[in-house]
Amino acid sequence: MDNRATNATNRLAPYDISAPRYSVSHHLVTTAFELPGFRIISNLGIVRGIVVRSRNLFVNIGAAFQSMVGGNITAWTKLCEQTRSDAFEIMIQHATELGANAVIGARYDATEVAKGATEVLAYGTAVIVEPVDAGETYRS
Repeated sequence: MDNRATNATNRLAPYDISAPRYSVSHHLVTTAFELPGFRIISNLGIVRGIVVRSRNLFVNIGAAFQSMVGGNITAWTKLCEQTRSDAFEIMIQHATELGANAVIGARYDATEVAKGATEVLAYGTAVIVEPVDAGETYRS
């Protein structure tokens, strides 16, 4: 793995991660408990990504003005989306650290941990999957 990829990965997680053995592709993360076309060969356990964010004073001021006129408060929407994305990426890092190549049962949770600070948790089950042999499904 080159240093650029390692440095980019380390910036997302505030805790140590080991060198990956597999890489979990985003298309192999699902809220379902199975992946069509794949068989689960090993369950590696629960994985999580946690991010705690506070709102920026300038974002709060802009959001206060925007809330007066109604509609989507885009500053907070962007903050929420970025926080969820970061938690998702850390969950993938955790799954990769365990040697997974997929995550099933993926979910999000959010909790206000202090006034103006929210924890976003992405979690799921890390698994190793392999493609199902196309000919196998047609055997009698």
